[in-house]
Amino acid sequence: MVPGMASNEGGDADGPVATQLRKGVLEYCVLALLREGPRYGVELLNELGRFPALATSQGTIYPLLSRLRRTGLAETFLRDSASGPSRRYYTLTDTGHRALEEFTALWPAFRETVDRVLTTGENP
Repeated sequence: MVPGMASNEGGDADGPVATQLRKGVLEYCVLALLREGPRYGVELLNELGRFPALATSQGTIYPLLSRLRRTGLAETFLRDSASGPSRRYYTLTDTGHRALEEFTALWPAFRETVDRVLTTGENP
């Protein structure tokens, strides 16, 4: 076993390998959730939390949302909340839609390639 690596056969949802995988796809999963309509940060955290491999923290989601806004993939607006202060909602921009479409088009071939390398050791 390599130090710092997951030791259970199914993988460790909180281990370093899972963390690296999650970092690679979390942005696009958030974009996919925003495609369904405007959402606020805690709502996104709850939705991602339904999928153990994607569960994350406020310390990850809010910087990611800020980055999406800075890079023009998402925009924000405030909406009054019946249970407290106004909430900042995030929504996809046209650029965000295009980025998600590009990722969606590339993902199947990428996933298939990784699967082939992992299961057969096949080299390109």
